[in-house]
Amino acid sequence: MNSQFTKITRILLGIILLISGLNKILKIIPTPADNLIESFGQVDYIFPVVAALEVIIAILLLSNKWVAFALVLLVPLSLNILLFHIYLNFQGILPAILVATLNGILLYKQRRQYAPLFN
Repeated sequence: MNSQFTKITRILLGIILLISGLNKILKIIPTPADNLIESFGQVDYIFPVVAALEVIIAILLLSNKWVAFALVLLVPLSLNILLFHIYLNFQGILPAILVATLNGILLYKQRRQYAPLFN
């Protein structure tokens, strides 16, 4: 599990999530999600929760603590990021594919830790 490839993949995914989560909180870089936030109107808790989860998962990945747990938490987020870009903003599909792919690679690398769940 601690190969150089896995380490680089974990750190890259952590950095992407940290930047994305902090951007949702601090609004440094304009994103297509800003329009979606406005369209939600009264349901304005969704993106702060997503941002907090992205930052927490990023911290776990970058600190190499509870990586298997962080990757499981990331599955629904990465799926929603991917679906958002497929259906609402296709221009941003490459980062979404990157996050989903990195998550999949790391999940595969951690598969032994998930084995007890399926016994």
